[in-house]
Amino acid sequence: MAEHRTANQEAEARDRYELLRALGSVALTPPPGNESVWQALDLSPATGAEHTEVFVLGLPPHAAIYLGDEGKLGGEGLDRVGGFWRALGLRSPEDADHLGALLMLYAELGLAELLADNDRSVEQLRMSRQVLLHEHLWPWVPAYLHAVAGLRVPSLAEWAALTLAAVVEEHEGATPVPLLPLALREALRPLAANDSVDDLLDTLVAPVRCGVLLSQRDLQAGAAVVGVGFRRGERRFALRAMLEQDAPATLGWLAERARAWVEVHRGHGSDPTTEWWRARAESTATVLVAALEGER
Repeated sequence: MAEHRTANQEAEARDRYELLRALGSVALTPPPGNESVWQALDLSPATGAEHTEVFVLGLPPHAAIYLGDEGKLGGEGLDRVGGFWRALGLRSPEDADHLGALLMLYAELGLAELLADNDRSVEQLRMSRQVLLHEHLWPWVPAYLHAVAGLRVPSLAEWAALTLAAVVEEHEGATPVPLLPLALREALRPLAANDSVDDLLDTLVAPVRCGVLLSQRDLQAGAAVVGVGFRRGERRFALRAMLEQDAPATLGWLAERARAWVEVHRGHGSDPTTEWWRARAESTATVLVAALEGER
């Protein structure tokens, strides 16, 4: 028998889903097309340049980048999310793994659950919504939103904080799942002490492999801290250039970033998914420190 909700509980749930739908729209729709949504959220609207800086150039909000072994758009990471859309009987959109699309889908499933008129439909919709949360949102969104806030674009930092609070609320209200999400279970091994420079670079640009999110802005700031020139281009190219100029200093900076991300993940809770990310960041930090010692 499906759980019976009071009128107040249904109203609260509807408000949560409408909030998530609005938050998803912010990420999916660039200004000025989403001005009314910003107003509804009572947030200072981002400019078109800020929206592009964060969602196109800085930290594209696609699950494949953060859960795929190559740290890039498309590939198996996108296919995995696309399969979820198709399992629901929906056409998988081109941007199926976009955070905005996923938040809006989650909201639609929740609202449909509230309107369902029989227990079987309610349970099916609830299960679909919780699978979406467990498999395709919670495994990467908390870390991603932390990284967005770190870009220090005020309007979108506010959006990130509000979105994180909303996603955390959904996670806390969901039925616990003891099994890790598939993307984490199938992720390639973490960084190892005997890895080559190419292996190191491949791992550091793939968050699911290293537990660390490094944006272009992070690397530019890191180059300034290390005291080396920053070469624009793909993150892998920029990292290689930093290592070639001053390997010990770059490894030291990377180890500090990994240790910082250990604390970021720790701050997101102690569920199996969050613990997995924390352990991966810790492993990366340990290997980088050992590599640094070998350079000295």
